[in-house]
Amino acid sequence: MVNKIIWKIIFLIGVLAMTSSCQEEQLDTSLLKNKDNPVAKIETTMGDIFIELYQEDAPVSVANFLEYVEDDFYSGTIFHRVIDGFMIQGGGFESGFKEKATKDPIKNEAINGVSNDRGTIAMARTNIIDSATSQFFINVKDNDFLNHQDNTPPRYGYAVFGKVVEGLDVVDQIKSVKTASVPPYDDVPVSDVMIDKVIIIKK
Repeated sequence: MVNKIIWKIIFLIGVLAMTSSCQEEQLDTSLLKNKDNPVAKIETTMGDIFIELYQEDAPVSVANFLEYVEDDFYSGTIFHRVIDGFMIQGGGFESGFKEKATKDPIKNEAINGVSNDRGTIAMARTNIIDSATSQFFINVKDNDFLNHQDNTPPRYGYAVFGKVVEGLDVVDQIKSVKTASVPPYDDVPVSDVMIDKVIIIKK
């Protein structure tokens, strides 16, 4: 009986290892800025987006994002703000603009020198410098004006903590969806663009 249990445990460990390996095989690691960086997969209703997380450039932001992922926070959330020629934003609301409870705000790492270039992912925030929680946005073009310029709230910038390494075509599909005003919100997709799940495929 004990031997059977041990063999079952060994089998399950093997299955988990194979699953992790298969997930990593989905990704071309030559695309990574640093092969030691973790990679997240954002599974959406329009396709998958693979994000390299810049843990050296933005350790606080990456750790924060990973905590939300580990808590399965993003499953069932939406891209609630989509502006073609600017960015797509999500990670805070479920369908119908049901806001999710978040952890405490984190330090803004916009002074890290990483630019808000096309394909980068950055922390969304209010007009308070250190106010980012769960929401993020993906730049669909180079948005240099979002970079750190000085220490005033409007010009402090938005912290980039990673970049799309695969699935930029999915980002481009999302940025092109039809949007409308849903007071008090603008630029809301007419049909929900859902985040089904976010998983870490490379640690």
